[in-house]
Amino acid sequence: MFVLVGGSIAIVFAIVLSVVYGAADINLSTVSAAVFAFNSELTSHQIIQEIRLPRAIAAALVGAFFAVSGAVMQGLTRNPLASPSIMGVTDGAAFALVVTLAFLPSATIVSQSFSAFIGAGFAVLLVFMIGTFSKGGLTPVKLALAGVAVGALLRSISTAIGLHTQVAKNISFWYAGGLASTNWTSVYILLIAGGAGLLLAMLISRSITILSLGEEVSKGLGQNTLLVKALGIIVILLLTGAAVSVAGAVGFIGLVIPHITRFLVGSDYRWIIPSSAVLGGLLLVLSDVTARMVNAPFETPVGAITAAIGVPFFLYLARGERRGL
Repeated sequence: MFVLVGGSIAIVFAIVLSVVYGAADINLSTVSAAVFAFNSELTSHQIIQEIRLPRAIAAALVGAFFAVSGAVMQGLTRNPLASPSIMGVTDGAAFALVVTLAFLPSATIVSQSFSAFIGAGFAVLLVFMIGTFSKGGLTPVKLALAGVAVGALLRSISTAIGLHTQVAKNISFWYAGGLASTNWTSVYILLIAGGAGLLLAMLISRSITILSLGEEVSKGLGQNTLLVKALGIIVILLLTGAAVSVAGAVGFIGLVIPHITRFLVGSDYRWIIPSSAVLGGLLLVLSDVTARMVNAPFETPVGAITAAIGVPFFLYLARGERRGL
């Protein structure tokens, strides 16, 4: 409860910080007036209502969805290296978005979101097929290696498509990861698609806890492991697809946050999932603020900030996993 309540309060302060600070700093009284007494004739009110507020809310939602997606992946596969970015899921979603941008340039943001769900599903299927049919069967390290390989392949194809169709600039945005283009429509898509995924994750949280103890234990307790895995994959597709369609391939949140959460709240996914959502949202909001302030008035891709945090953590986990083989 301390993590949930304290993290929620911290997110509120982080969102306020995100709205106040930017290329032009705005004082708190102006922010309060823009929220509770909006005046469309004031430029500062328009900046807050149409740019900064939806961006801050979207950052919190995207971070929450990536973190919960990573937690569910780690629980389903019992793989500490599993996350949407490492397993190629974000690359699959971004690849589908690139194809949509290249060949259907007039596609709406809803269509782009739908294509992201399809791309994420394609990447999941491909990674598990490669890992399953490899020599020695499916192991955590092989699953991570298959995800990295699939992600690299999809990024290469996306780059080739971008160069051929001259949409390389749009592609670079999706792979760098950023929230500069978010608006209220983006927030609504996150709330609908991602909200459904988050609700489903909570409904199967107890089953994921049992499954994380081992498949034999889970079956011995009478659990339908195939159904739980299928529902878990739907959760991953909904959360990752919605997040990537809005913010691009922001990496490592789904890797780092679930480990921190388990350290704080234990191994019960009824606590891990909501706590991961809170801490993931907090991390991305703060990362977005940092991305805007590091090289102001220019923006640093938020994916670079999360990668600076996540890459050393991944190497540490990979080293420990390798030592256990």
